[in-house]
Amino acid sequence: MKAVILAGGRGTRLHPFTRRMPKPLVPLLNKPVMEYSIELLKKHGISDIIVTLQYLGDKIVDYFGDGSRWGVNLTYVFEDLPLGTAGSVKNAESLLDEPFIVISGDALTDFDLIDGLVFHLQNRSIFTVFMKEVRNPAKFGIIKTGPDGKIMRFLEKPQKDQEFSRVVNTGIYIVDPVVLCLMEKNREYDFSKGLFPKLIENNMALYGFKAKGYWKDIGSHEDYRQAQYDMLERKVQVSLEEEAQPKLWVSSHVRSFRGQSAYVKSSKSKSLVKAGS
Repeated sequence: MKAVILAGGRGTRLHPFTRRMPKPLVPLLNKPVMEYSIELLKKHGISDIIVTLQYLGDKIVDYFGDGSRWGVNLTYVFEDLPLGTAGSVKNAESLLDEPFIVISGDALTDFDLIDGLVFHLQNRSIFTVFMKEVRNPAKFGIIKTGPDGKIMRFLEKPQKDQEFSRVVNTGIYIVDPVVLCLMEKNREYDFSKGLFPKLIENNMALYGFKAKGYWKDIGSHEDYRQAQYDMLERKVQVSLEEEAQPKLWVSSHVRSFRGQSAYVKSSKSKSLVKAGS
């Protein structure tokens, strides 16, 4: 099975970090956020990965190369102009001939992707959205499903008086290539604003899968900071550096000076970094 990582966004809400760095390279505990997505795919046996690029895409290629360091095969598809989430996948259509997974290069999650795939196949879905309940859905697209999981209603970034659900679209999908035929190539197209309404209107097999596990969109400075606290508190299942003592991690790249080692220690309220002088 193939995967598509969306890595072309500008990440304007994370300025100034993203003025000279593409959002997928923004580090979470010293490792680019997109690296965690690659590790998640590899964990689930998915090693053939297409990466869609636009803003500062060359820097992503320079860091990840062909993917062999992570045991995967990376293929890059560039956009001259931003094509949107769906348009960028359409741009890679020639490489997609069977159901594939779409995942964001700027979110942190430990979802079981295979559970979602089983749901997709059992329901004969052509497009499955991984969903998650959140406290504040205003920043996302909210979803209402029927008893069988079929999506009946969707609204992107609702106002407070428009909220009919706290279950949101995580931007992780399983897609049948037939869906790509509903879009024109080289046009800006968004999954939530352009494709979902068309699928719902035509009563096509658009389903929502209630995923279990951790998910956070690294879209703001607050979320960026909180994600790292959550990682140190083991609220998300990802690979971390060596835990030298309880709640104390030592990077493999750390060098000690005058007998003092640098370390990172987590607590519920803060992250402490110490280094010898």
